[in-house]
Amino acid sequence: MQTNFTEDQLKDPGIARANQILRSCVHCGFCTATCPTYQVLGDELDSPRGRIYLIKEMLETGRPADARTVKHIDRCLSCLACMTTCPSGVHYMHLIDHARAHVEATYRRPWRDRALRWVLAKVIPNPTAFRLSLLGAKMARPFARFLPDPRLRAMVAMAPKAIPPVSRNDDPQVFPARGERKLRVALMTGCAQKALNTDINDATIRLLRRLGCEVVVAQGAGCCGALTHHMGRTDESHASAAANIHAWMAEKRAGGLDAIVINTSGCGTTVKDYGHMFRTTPLADEAAEVAGLACDISELLVRLAPEARAPEALRVAYHAACSLQHGQKVKTAPKDLLKAAGFEVVEPADPHLCCGSAGTYNLLQPEISGELKRRKVATLEAKTPDVIAAGNIGCMMQIGSGTQRPVVHTVELIDWATGGPRPRALG
Repeated sequence: MQTNFTEDQLKDPGIARANQILRSCVHCGFCTATCPTYQVLGDELDSPRGRIYLIKEMLETGRPADARTVKHIDRCLSCLACMTTCPSGVHYMHLIDHARAHVEATYRRPWRDRALRWVLAKVIPNPTAFRLSLLGAKMARPFARFLPDPRLRAMVAMAPKAIPPVSRNDDPQVFPARGERKLRVALMTGCAQKALNTDINDATIRLLRRLGCEVVVAQGAGCCGALTHHMGRTDESHASAAANIHAWMAEKRAGGLDAIVINTSGCGTTVKDYGHMFRTTPLADEAAEVAGLACDISELLVRLAPEARAPEALRVAYHAACSLQHGQKVKTAPKDLLKAAGFEVVEPADPHLCCGSAGTYNLLQPEISGELKRRKVATLEAKTPDVIAAGNIGCMMQIGSGTQRPVVHTVELIDWATGGPRPRALG
């Protein structure tokens, strides 16, 4: 793709990176075949190629974002299926992230949108505030149909029927390995996950300790910054990311770290991109080091090769989170682990397509998200599974709200198969 940025524009690292990405696009349109929003809406501007043209024009002219451009950028899930499909290696993730930052800096949204986004950015990354908001949403559920905004109804519907008790395993501390210590790893306990499902971190810690890992929950580590990053709120997202970098590097200097383990794949995609996010800052070297240590729990488990045996013969429908299969290119590890443990693993039709969760997308774009959820649940249920497994809390909540079948994290099944308790979701 030909671009026409000026020399002054290209002095901006963000514009320079956007120019690189735009020039790698050859207009082939392969991305439209795997774009969920294009499949639902059928509008070229709601495909990666269409959005690329809108972003190119907006950035080249240097103009503020307008309502039309914002509408189509907002409809992007950042599922990154287009990056898996693209034969030219277009790094769409960095381009859409830069476009969102430009939108946030130059476009004034209607006050309801601003208020909703402010609440989401302040509440969800704070586990205590999020837990309180879930309690409020649960109490408001009987009155949800009277709420005027479908986004508010979606927020109320997201609240789980039962809010789990606080887990003290999420507090900063060190969990010694069982038996001989093989590795020392930091566990990212996340933010929303600590309010929505405490079983995931508990299972991860038990499993890693059983496999010879000393597990550190670092003082000062918290939200990865993904939620605010995808809203274009760069200052907030970078502040969260910087806090994590400082916390994990302090642990590395104090006792060494072999890996930073992440069991929420949406967070993992962001942490692995810290090197790019901080490439022009004094934190560049440490950010790159943290990004290099980051790994999904399934990647580490493949290295550790647990001896696992399924306590029950279960048919497991595996849902591949977009952030894991497209963002991190981790595709076979979770399935290989489940199969090695003795579970029967099946995959739905079109496993590359998003379930519609995508961070806060299901709250900000509930109609499109709801249609994607309906399609995903239908393909999963068509496999008649005993249980659905996924590697991302957002996907688990999204799919779980549309099916009566139990939904668990992959690590819960592996923990169970290596001597841990039966996942609570199985009853």
